[in-house]
Amino acid sequence: MELKWLEDFLSVSQCNSFTRAANERNITQSALSRRIKQLEEWLGVPLFDRAAYPIRLTAEGRDFLQTASEMVFSMTQLRNDIRERHAQKHAVVHFATLNTLSLTFFPAWINAVDPSHQYGYIRLCDQQPSFSGNISLLLDGETDFLLTYAHDSVPLMKQLQRFPYIDLGEERAIAVCAPDSDGKPLYPIDRAAESGTAPVPYLSYGKRSFFAHALNALFATRPLPLKTIYENSISSGLKAMTISGCGTSWLPSSLINEDIAAGTLVRAGDRDWDILAGIRLYRLEKFRNIQAERLWNRASLLHRSHAAA
Repeated sequence: MELKWLEDFLSVSQCNSFTRAANERNITQSALSRRIKQLEEWLGVPLFDRAAYPIRLTAEGRDFLQTASEMVFSMTQLRNDIRERHAQKHAVVHFATLNTLSLTFFPAWINAVDPSHQYGYIRLCDQQPSFSGNISLLLDGETDFLLTYAHDSVPLMKQLQRFPYIDLGEERAIAVCAPDSDGKPLYPIDRAAESGTAPVPYLSYGKRSFFAHALNALFATRPLPLKTIYENSISSGLKAMTISGCGTSWLPSSLINEDIAAGTLVRAGDRDWDILAGIRLYRLEKFRNIQAERLWNRASLLHRSHAAA
């Protein structure tokens, strides 16, 4: 016996018509009639009085109706439960991350949260060319989590207001450039801001990345003569150009701490030019699988323990 025979039987008993039941089941009437006949042969009794119009259940059919309903419900429930357990066991937890955070923050953080890899298979979403693109992955439900920088001066942050989040730390974006032969900045921005001399060669994020929005807010309050000579939304790309001596850029400290220590990069201005951004983990309002929920709970617990220390 097959489950579809029982489903066919229930459909015909509800429709009182092989034609309507066949349409409901999306099969031909001949195929439906054949399967009902196979069920009757398996049971050894007729289930429908085909001489009546509209067709109706026989006494044996009426007796079998309750049992068939319970069997279909139980088998469907069992199938769904097994599928759900399989899906949970093999669930993929999706993260959308800003490029720099995926390199400097995420590896150590996820290893601290899930050192034994018990919360499922982690997949980073494809890198987006803009900050709004990363936000959209969460807004559209295409990722479980969004790991991002956060700053009140970035208007796009308002789109994330409805989503729960955890503050994981802070990141400082520093104005840096290559040093001259004396170890001093090639392109000091303090002097340019004060004297209004020739504009500083500027290595820009463009207009669409997180730090592009944050820098717009900074420059609105602290005007600075800049001449954009290069644009790249990826911090690591700006870093390479900055080390080569092409100009000044604002780079996350986690990306350049070793370079500053080695002297290949130096501060181009004082700390008043720094941008202090938070590091946040946002999540969907409703968890898509148990692994994502457990990972979030573990991350929350770990954050609280660090905050209390």
